[in-house]
Amino acid sequence: MTSQSVSPVATEAALRAKNVSVYYGSTLAVRDINLDIFKNEITAFIGPSGCGKSTLLRCFNRTNDLIRGARVEGKAMFHGTDLYAKDIDPVYVRRRIGMVFQKPNPFTKSIYENIAFAARINGYKGDMDELVENSLRRAALWDEVKDKLKQSGLSLSGGQQQRLCIARTIAIEPEVILMDEPCSALDPISTLQIEELMKELETRYTIVIVTHNMQQASRISDKTAFFNAEATESGNKVGYLVEYGDTEKIFNDPSEQATQDYVSGRFG
Repeated sequence: MTSQSVSPVATEAALRAKNVSVYYGSTLAVRDINLDIFKNEITAFIGPSGCGKSTLLRCFNRTNDLIRGARVEGKAMFHGTDLYAKDIDPVYVRRRIGMVFQKPNPFTKSIYENIAFAARINGYKGDMDELVENSLRRAALWDEVKDKLKQSGLSLSGGQQQRLCIARTIAIEPEVILMDEPCSALDPISTLQIEELMKELETRYTIVIVTHNMQQASRISDKTAFFNAEATESGNKVGYLVEYGDTEKIFNDPSEQATQDYVSGRFG
């Protein structure tokens, strides 16, 4: 497959789930998800543990492919292209749709090489110094590390490491950035810095964040999807989408009682 195979076309949603269900082996984990994620917005996935938020997130850059026995039914789409079509290269998908994980995971390399290595293996041929600086600037980290680019990325604080991982993601020029609880391991000050950064990045990228922090979701997101789970006869949890819409409505005037109960802290 060539890179042109997933080129954006004119469409309303950057990402779209159409009747998406996810299985791990024979076990259904998420069922029949339908939602549109819009370009240059921040969309938050909220809900109790085990309701499939992260599982659905991983569908959009095919990270579930790396889990033995994982299988996706329905269509996860990027600008109208089915990401699971036979001719789609998952490596290319992950370049266009980047991922930032719960725990910061810098490479065991210098701060500079964390950016340069990621760009290099993705075929970047331009001015590497310029790319490193621009990526770190976009991640609001340049002023803090510009004099220690040769130091290990692991020498940074947790919040700085997470911003380094965001800079590394930015360096390969994705259109979408997926974030799986990116602040759960951080202190409040670092969390605020990441939130401010997300709002700045929103003008250039489409961002989807999984979070258990209701205040965070209400502060930073434009739209919110609330997921819940129900137990099957075998005792497994199956996640499903309860409600999706503008964040202000989800938190202040939800349509479903379960949403109201969750955002008000009555369960979860």
